[in-house]
Amino acid sequence: MKNPEIANREDWLTARKALLAEEKELLRKRDALSAKRRALPWVKVEKDYRFQGPLGEMSLADLFGDKSQLIVQHFMLGENWDEGCVSCSFWADGFNGTTDHMAVRDAAFVAVSNAPLAKIDAYRKRMGWNFDWVSCHNSTFNYDYHASFTRDEMERGKMQYNYRETSFPADEAPAISVFARDDAGNVYHTYSCYSRGLDNMNVTYQYLDLLPKGRDEDGLPHKMAWVKRHDQYT
Repeated sequence: MKNPEIANREDWLTARKALLAEEKELLRKRDALSAKRRALPWVKVEKDYRFQGPLGEMSLADLFGDKSQLIVQHFMLGENWDEGCVSCSFWADGFNGTTDHMAVRDAAFVAVSNAPLAKIDAYRKRMGWNFDWVSCHNSTFNYDYHASFTRDEMERGKMQYNYRETSFPADEAPAISVFARDDAGNVYHTYSCYSRGLDNMNVTYQYLDLLPKGRDEDGLPHKMAWVKRHDQYT
């Protein structure tokens, strides 16, 4: 960390108020952007996707429960993976305790992974999480929403991710997809985001950004090299 500039309280307050003006402007722009996000057109979901949950087979509509809105967190845990992705686990530590609040605002939340349900349940138990988490194993759901990649895509090293053709180091990728259900029971896809678009959903990062050192990731082999599953820190 660089040696900080040392100021008296009055000079600090002047600088803080100047930054506050910029923070407020950013929040206003974010509010405007969120309004544009909500105004995006909807796409009707035509496929009959099937998932495996604790009570058996479920449709996409079933994942809503009695809500009209659904947030799907595509969690990187593949068919042959021994444990969930470190980064996805880092994000998932912030999910617990939030879903009850979402439910009050007519929103269901569920994590979805390609792994069989037994593998999902074992990892969730290990990590101590209680949010809803289902398997899309033997379904094209994750592939259709660009959170999983086929063997052919992996061999070519080219796949669609974050709305462009790119390469990705794994056959599973992080993403969020949002759906809505109308009064007639029709389900619509309203939004998906990937990559840095998930950044604001990480509670720990939002707090670290307030600190003098920030995320303190410069000089690491990659940005999240320090992150471990919460049961692996010493």
